[in-house]
Amino acid sequence: MSDIHQENWPGRLSTQHAVVDGVLVVSVRGEIDHDVKDVLSQALLSQDGTPPPRIVADLSGVTFMDSSGINTFVTVHRRVSGAQGWLRIAGAQDSVGYLLRLVGIDEIISCFPTVEQALST
Repeated sequence: MSDIHQENWPGRLSTQHAVVDGVLVVSVRGEIDHDVKDVLSQALLSQDGTPPPRIVADLSGVTFMDSSGINTFVTVHRRVSGAQGWLRIAGAQDSVGYLLRLVGIDEIISCFPTVEQALST
């Protein structure tokens, strides 16, 4: 498991990686906005920029997300889909889940209440 923190914003956003049955699970904690969008993108994509084939983004620890987060998820979704993979979002808190539904991301990217449900579908 690896951990990424943005040095200029300690504690503001952190990610942890795990691989479960060949699926990259990225657990995100903190706030997602313009200042940390690149950190989120790096966490979801591999170090060489090649998207992993299957990704679950666990947003249960995300307390705030603005349009920068939405744009990052759409970009990663397109890259992964272009490589015949998928991106799923799991565990979004009420405010983040509301934003995902409001802008229609849940129509493009499958959203699940839990990581377990995202992995079992």
